[in-house]
Amino acid sequence: MDAFTPAQTIELISRIGAKKANMRLDKMVVNSVMGGLLLGFGCAINVSTASSPWFQTNAPGLIRTIAACFFPVGLIMVFLSGADLFTSYCMYSIVALLHRRISIIDLAKTWAISFFSNLAGILFFAIVLVGYGGMFQSGAFKAEAIVFATAKVVTPAWHQIFLRGILANWLVTMAVFLSISSREIASKIIAIWFPTMCFTALGADHVIANMFYIPVGINSGAPISVGFYIWKSMIPSGLGNIVGGGIFVGVAYWYLHLAGTKVEIPFDTTPVETPAHEQGNTISRQRTLESTLMNSEGIMKGPTGGVGQELHGSQFNKLGHSHKGSEETV
Repeated sequence: MDAFTPAQTIELISRIGAKKANMRLDKMVVNSVMGGLLLGFGCAINVSTASSPWFQTNAPGLIRTIAACFFPVGLIMVFLSGADLFTSYCMYSIVALLHRRISIIDLAKTWAISFFSNLAGILFFAIVLVGYGGMFQSGAFKAEAIVFATAKVVTPAWHQIFLRGILANWLVTMAVFLSISSREIASKIIAIWFPTMCFTALGADHVIANMFYIPVGINSGAPISVGFYIWKSMIPSGLGNIVGGGIFVGVAYWYLHLAGTKVEIPFDTTPVETPAHEQGNTISRQRTLESTLMNSEGIMKGPTGGVGQELHGSQFNKLGHSHKGSEETV
């Protein structure tokens, strides 16, 4: 099978978590703002498609599923462009922390910056680009924006939103997990598409997506105050997302594959200066590339760059350990 194993995938997630935690703060902010902006496209098309009065009355489950088919567009752009979402950090940072590659301060920093930067990006998209752009200002679109926000905040109880938040980020982080395990672009898109479509069709609560739905609903006339939104939706869905992504995926797969075990990725056997293995290359292409790049002395001589260099195992040590220490069982 041309994919990383589950053990290799959770090892890569640990490395990604460590790499993102050490990103320059200004870049982390911009990357997270971009994450919020890109996710807004998926949220907008979800509301637009669901604005179908006949279906809402006669086949609400069908129209919700149809609309859910288009929502993954936003997350595909986020993940494949390298943008950041708080909900993905719920998995990345937890795994890197458990693997002792980052500290609790690093985790708190990445969560806080990604959360508020996502909020800034998606609010700009929702209020300025969509709101002042007049996309949902009349007719069925306005009515659906109000109904959508009300159904997210007013109708369910606090604990129900929390539980829906667990389901939402369990599926979203599984989409990230499966995408990372995939080695070429089409597989990554498919891996993201179906879990993301599933959580949207179920009506689960993703705290960053709700930062679009609810402000757009409020802007359209939904009877929801900002304080009520924060207490009734943002807090429970955010906590649920942390549990869903951090525990049901991050902790579970860390325990199964990384706790007390050393996991190597194929490109770890290549010197970091000249890695031939790229995440997007198939195994057969990698072997061909290796033979092409090998000189007469058996030393890799090819170009640097790519996933193999960025996530090479030699760059990721435990906190307080030298590289030699990182060779021990983790």
